Amino acid sequence: MYQVIARKYRPQSFSELVSQAHVKTTLDNAISQRRIAHGYIFSGQRGTGKTTVARIMARCLNCVNGPTATPCGTCSSCVEIAAGGAVDVIEIDAASNRGINEMRELRESVRYRPARDRYKVFIIDEAHQITNEAFNALLKTLEEPPEWVVFILCTTESHKIPTTIASRCQQFTFRSVEFSELMARMEWICQQEGIAADQDTLAVLAQVGEGSVRDSLSALDQAIACCGTTLKAEEVRALLGLFALDGLDQVVDAVERGDSTRVLEIVAELERSGANLQHFCRELARHIRNLLVARITGAGTRLIAASPNEQNKMAEVGKRFSEEDLTRYLQIVLDVFRDLQYSLQPRLHLELGLLKLVHAGRLTSIEEALAGIGGTPSAAPVSRPPQTPPPAARQAAPVTAPTPVNDPPPWDAAPRAAAPAPAPVIPAAPSQRPAPAAGDSLKDRMHAALVEAGLKFTADAIESSNVTELPAEVEIVAPEELQLSLNEKEVQQFLGKLGVNKRVKLRFEAGVAVVAAANPAAAAAKDEEVVQRAMAHPMVKRFQETFKDSQIRHVRDLKE
Repeated sequence: MYQVIARKYRPQSFSELVSQAHVKTTLDNAISQRRIAHGYIFSGQRGTGKTTVARIMARCLNCVNGPTATPCGTCSSCVEIAAGGAVDVIEIDAASNRGINEMRELRESVRYRPARDRYKVFIIDEAHQITNEAFNALLKTLEEPPEWVVFILCTTESHKIPTTIASRCQQFTFRSVEFSELMARMEWICQQEGIAADQDTLAVLAQVGEGSVRDSLSALDQAIACCGTTLKAEEVRALLGLFALDGLDQVVDAVERGDSTRVLEIVAELERSGANLQHFCRELARHIRNLLVARITGAGTRLIAASPNEQNKMAEVGKRFSEEDLTRYLQIVLDVFRDLQYSLQPRLHLELGLLKLVHAGRLTSIEEALAGIGGTPSAAPVSRPPQTPPPAARQAAPVTAPTPVNDPPPWDAAPRAAAPAPAPVIPAAPSQRPAPAAGDSLKDRMHAALVEAGLKFTADAIESSNVTELPAEVEIVAPEELQLSLNEKEVQQFLGKLGVNKRVKLRFEAGVAVVAAANPAAAAAKDEEVVQRAMAHPMVKRFQETFKDSQIRHVRDLKE
């Protein structure tokens, strides 16, 4: 009678196990050192070897040469355990034996010694489906079983195992099998079976498994039954309902060209062929993700589950887009996939999502639009280059109108005096105020010297601070929000220019209030001055030229 490949090539020893090195090493050492626990929990994704390792463990414990990490495979115990007919190795399906009565029967069976072997091993599969009452009935037995009993609980949902049970067992987490290891395993099996399969075909079968050896081998069995002894990637894809890279690249090409008609035709073709639109959207999301990874890392990476030929193709396609574009496309497709799960009109949602991809390829990013502000006034972004925007584009000024800084930036070619003169109601600018007389306070003299040097922020910060001249030092107490505007070394330098050779003691306190205008009219005039300065700023003008319909509704002085 025919035996499926997944059972025929089931590992019978730790050396034959695919991946899971951390589990093999620990159990091998535990058996060699005779440190065998009475309870184990094997958890992880389906098809990664949990039940297989449980059976191998039972063979290691009950082999005639054991306990040994390398069972002979020929004694009666090894043969019967491999065939699933050993009297002292009891496999229980917890999905159908999950109640308290079954656990009571198990507890009674634990009391009796093994009929022939060294250990009585209980392998409980799908252990997370056992009820809480049944777990409670098993609790004491699992904590202090007889010396001849070993419990092995296998589950795909370890979080459903009660903490009281988990704390009494050693836990092993089985990982998804690496794509390369899975392909190597199937290649070896194909050689044993006399099946001709190239790397692209094996990659398709490995992708179906998604890290599960059993799922990939089941797909291989199905492909052999359909295609015979020669497997081709296109036929296997059609058999398993997968979409070829060429079909997915058609969407990518249409997005790159901005061809809305083509994406609608692609959806119509999928609808006519009876394809699952939700499955297509998921495959498209995976393909765009692979393009993004290939764009970042290049071909030959472990981060993409694909053959070397497919990775090279993805790397070439990925170079035609920027990382920002591919990230934006991936987010759009993921949103469409989420909507398709609850949609009554999947075709409409998919058409809308693909049109969004096309429109997203035509848009100019806000970073590039802001970067254009720093160019010539006539420069306007027309099309987005495929390469990643330069760092300068990410450092463009924010939308909020900035106040002038101490040192004029390189794009500020026009002198500050060229700005439009303020309205008559606005008081004269600080640089136009008369210089203080010799009898003025130290604070006024410092403010005047800073204004003459063009350090507007520092001058305003001194004006909003409390300056006290002591015999040996000058104490400046400023609000916390002015920490970026005052530099102790800079203030000390200007004091030296004023002939004050005293040490500066600078302190910032939360309770210090910023000096306000003397009356409401002066406050309004000051606000008007801030607005005028902001509107006259070259950066703001350039921003308004780029965004024609933009409006500035509020201007805030950053030092207040």
